[in-house]
Amino acid sequence: MFAVLSDTHSQSGHELAGRARDAVRDAEAVVHAGDFTTEAALDALHDASERLHAVYGNSDTSAVRDRLPESRTVELGPVRAVVTHRSRSGATGLRLLARQHGATLVIRGHTHRPAVETLGDVTVLNPGSHAEPRGNPRAHAELEPREDGLDGTIYTRGGDVVEAFRVE
Repeated sequence: MFAVLSDTHSQSGHELAGRARDAVRDAEAVVHAGDFTTEAALDALHDASERLHAVYGNSDTSAVRDRLPESRTVELGPVRAVVTHRSRSGATGLRLLARQHGATLVIRGHTHRPAVETLGDVTVLNPGSHAEPRGNPRAHAELEPREDGLDGTIYTRGGDVVEAFRVE
């Protein structure tokens, strides 16, 4: 299983609790789509999972930006994903980013709103924020590899399903 997080916005720690904490602990790898805010938050999440694949976001300090790329490609079982924090060019920009990286899944953050969107042959996943939801549920995503893709679920901190989806 792969855990997917975004928008921690912490001054001191990873802010993991409930199902998100359990998912990070049990995950084969953790993907974070930016906005840790501080190095302390980045370090705390790295301590919770040594298998962290992260990018920086628009609220991250320069110290965090120095340590992380703006976007990165990661293999999640049979699916190639590209991770970024936000799209400056909307849906078209996200599709182009996926095409440039040979990815069928784009993982992004920024809005704090958990959502899955299909843009042609590209799936866009925003796991929401597990720590600072800004009027949305505290959420994260979990991706289960299958032979021909990924089964995904966005969960609340308490374990309720927000949305289930499939990436081929």
